[in-house]
Amino acid sequence: MKGFSNCWKDFPDYIIGITKEIWEDRGVGTLHDYYAKDIVVRSPMGIQRGNGAVMASTMATINEFPDRELLADDVIWSDDPEFGLLSSHRLNTRATHLQDGQFGPATGKRWTARVIADCAAKNGAIYDEWLIRDYGGIVRQLGFDPADYAAALIDAEGGPASASKPFTPDQDIDGGYNSNGNDNSWGQRYANTLQRIMNMDFNVIAQDYDRAVGCEYAGAISAYSHDTVTKFWLGLRSSFPDATFTIHHQIGMDNDMLPPRAAIRWSLDGTHSGWGSFGAPTGVPVHVMGMCHAEYGPFVNKDGPQDATIRRECALYDEVAIWKQILMQGTTQ
Repeated sequence: MKGFSNCWKDFPDYIIGITKEIWEDRGVGTLHDYYAKDIVVRSPMGIQRGNGAVMASTMATINEFPDRELLADDVIWSDDPEFGLLSSHRLNTRATHLQDGQFGPATGKRWTARVIADCAAKNGAIYDEWLIRDYGGIVRQLGFDPADYAAALIDAEGGPASASKPFTPDQDIDGGYNSNGNDNSWGQRYANTLQRIMNMDFNVIAQDYDRAVGCEYAGAISAYSHDTVTKFWLGLRSSFPDATFTIHHQIGMDNDMLPPRAAIRWSLDGTHSGWGSFGAPTGVPVHVMGMCHAEYGPFVNKDGPQDATIRRECALYDEVAIWKQILMQGTTQ
């Protein structure tokens, strides 16, 4: 890899290796080397600029969860001649709440959650990032309801007028990565499926997903079947029925010894105007940042054997950030 140390055999090895070195090996100071000085990191809860802010938040998380592990599940990546490499890194992360911190007084409870991080890199450093942690899944396992946790967070930050605002597009900063991914057919195939779902054509689930599809969803949901897929996507879409669905980045890959897979980063922008996963409609505007991965295999759906259907899907958004937007703005009725 041009501009990267020879100690990494390939880009996934680099991403997985530096993640372990920073978090589990406690090499927080290596962020000076691995992250660009002015890196932009966006998550549903807000935006950070500069590796100093990243180091501070990293230390706070390690302090609160000192036994945290970050186990790589997959790295789906693309290469752009102008903007460099982009990794969509899916992780299983687990920890015990051993110290007081962002999530309140230590509970001693154990949690497991999914994370997807899209990291742009060139010349040996990460310079632009999009990150979703399944905060809804974490707070549930710590004994809180995501809406109640968001309300308590707003109060702790001084109320709706003073609380830090979750990420919305008007806050965004151009971090330098402006590629849309690659044109691999598996990425386009998955994009078409998601577009049909967001166009409220939920029949596509029985067509494009295997009957035994394994699902890992926001809220620490881990289950199987078309019913699970439908409940998840319908619950989200019905909460924001007028929202515009936008795909910002898509990657498809088909490599030796791995199934064909795809990674999509997307958003929904509209109003909380329907009943669904987020309760009674309030009419307030909401931005949903989402990321998802899919794996394909030659198995079956309702129509019998197909060339390929989705065998695994991981889809994340941040329930706490969505509830925080809803509660900070109140009702408009």
